[in-house]
Amino acid sequence: MSQTPQPAKFRPARQIDTLMPDIADPVGAADFPQTILRYRNDRAAASVGLDGLTDEQWIAHFGRFEPLQGSLPRPLALRYHGHQFRHYNPDIGDGRGFLFAQLRDDADRLMDLGTKGTGRTPHSRSGDGRLTLKGGVREIFATEMLEALGVPTSRTFSIIETGEALERNDEPSPTRGAAMVRLSHSHIRIGTFQRAAFHEDQQLLTRLTDYALTHLYGETPGDNPPAQLLGRVVERTADLAASYMIAGFVHGVLNSDNINVTGESFDYGPWRFTPLWDAGFTAAYFDHQGLYAFGRQAEAIHWDVAQLAVSLRALVEAEPLIAQLERFPALYGQAMARRFCWRLGVVPREDSDAMIQSAVRAMVTTATPIDRFFHDWRSGTARVGTDYSDAAWGEFRAAISGFEAVPGAKDHAYWADAQPCSMHIEEVEAIWSAIAENDDWGPLHAKVTAIRRMGEAHGAGPTMD
Repeated sequence: MSQTPQPAKFRPARQIDTLMPDIADPVGAADFPQTILRYRNDRAAASVGLDGLTDEQWIAHFGRFEPLQGSLPRPLALRYHGHQFRHYNPDIGDGRGFLFAQLRDDADRLMDLGTKGTGRTPHSRSGDGRLTLKGGVREIFATEMLEALGVPTSRTFSIIETGEALERNDEPSPTRGAAMVRLSHSHIRIGTFQRAAFHEDQQLLTRLTDYALTHLYGETPGDNPPAQLLGRVVERTADLAASYMIAGFVHGVLNSDNINVTGESFDYGPWRFTPLWDAGFTAAYFDHQGLYAFGRQAEAIHWDVAQLAVSLRALVEAEPLIAQLERFPALYGQAMARRFCWRLGVVPREDSDAMIQSAVRAMVTTATPIDRFFHDWRSGTARVGTDYSDAAWGEFRAAISGFEAVPGAKDHAYWADAQPCSMHIEEVEAIWSAIAENDDWGPLHAKVTAIRRMGEAHGAGPTMD
């Protein structure tokens, strides 16, 4: 089971200085008409020693962006390129956000506090640099649900309403504005490396590689740092892709500028949780070809990581990079088995793959919801009162019978609930309606509490082998 983290001390950092001035532009935050605190994640704040801030201090730092003492003196809008739906775009970067601060967490990891909706930057193009309040609310739900389901994810740290009325094409306008802060293990993206390669800046590529290995992975660069880094990224992103599948999550926009080199998921736009195991389910209405559909996410992430290899090719020969890339499918399969068994609450075995395949076939054939399946079969035995006698479940029933339950897998009271905790679009819209129509934040806070309870029931996420 997960353990209550010990309070952390605030430890500011400025490692990003080693890459300046080549990867970012100093900027200032927008001057908002209002700064109304709507959400502060004290659990995340405790992990970096900031939970003791008063609401007034919180707003000063995360609404007006007064620097955190000892960290960055001024926000930095990061520069990067990227493939967007497989088309290379050199005209992107932090257009409505910036890196606000760096600091250490309770596991001694270097963390970033990054923003969204904090005003125009040199990379804004025609955008207004703003975020809708609904977009911020949706980000809360995505990150809370993913964290509870063991997905390596950024955490929504703060939402402050700005008092602005925004015009948008994809939601009723005018709509309310917000400034969001996320806590993330790095904002160095594959697209950051792509930009350096595009400009044929081998020195910056070398510095980025050393930065990632030293400060993000805690490793000393060896004989072949580019291949060393690519290997770590392959490992982390294969695990990330598997974690999406087991959570039933569809990110929606898996462009190379949305994949960071720590393999931590972040930047949630048109995300959705698919109710059913539907390989063709898409989250973005503009993903007409299903490029980032539920069942194609591993392919998409692997393709993005290949673009990192292409960028690193400017530093080393292709063979060691290809060798690292070719590890992805096997690592993904191992992660699928590890994470499926974790959510099911059983001890993995050598024949886990066959069990998983039989479960997926049965879910697809019977249209059984993903969350329902994992809730009903927690610890490897069917929940009392459920009916899985359909012939489609026969292969799975036989396969799961040989699996041992993880000790204590079903001890939490959550497993006695009649319904699993889910986060589908209908509930997202209903909770937003309560806010939009009545300024009622009660349903949001109640849902966050329910999600965290589910996370406690699952326990700590599975560790990589």
